[in-house]
Amino acid sequence: MKRKLVIIQIVVMGIVLFLGKPLAAQHPITPRGQARLMREVRHELVTLPFYSVFDNLEYRLDGDVVILTGQVRQPTLKSSAEQVVGRIEGVSKVVNKIEVLPLSPMDDQIRRIAYWTLFSQDSPLFRYGMGAVPPIHIIVKNGTVTLEGVVNSEADKNIANLRVQGISGVFSVTNNLRVGS
Repeated sequence: MKRKLVIIQIVVMGIVLFLGKPLAAQHPITPRGQARLMREVRHELVTLPFYSVFDNLEYRLDGDVVILTGQVRQPTLKSSAEQVVGRIEGVSKVVNKIEVLPLSPMDDQIRRIAYWTLFSQDSPLFRYGMGAVPPIHIIVKNGTVTLEGVVNSEADKNIANLRVQGISGVFSVTNNLRVGS
């Protein structure tokens, strides 16, 4: 009888330990906790060592679950993003939907020319090229260029679009630049 009681206690403790974390993770996160997670996730992503102007990392929160999206040139950046975000206190799970762009010498050439076109000293967008990770990201996939990020004015957004459209080898340009303050 005593032996059965011990076995039942062990089974109950196992169930509690097994279900305890998922049940705790389902509790809603406070707005303050959500804001802290947003700041920490952003900080971890922008400080990744190989994150550059040619990569685009985005995220959203679903409670304490972080969903990563975007495009990167190197598969190691995709896995690094998942690892650093997964270590943040309060994150229960990371869903990694980051796309790794195909290797292409032609796309690499378009990237270099687009960078030079947008950020050279004679460009009106020169100021956006400052800093470790500029606010404009140049994503190239099979000759198609997508501009992501934030600019100060609608005029800057239009200039970026026109300059990239003029690059030889570019099939189309999608301008997802947002005008921020």
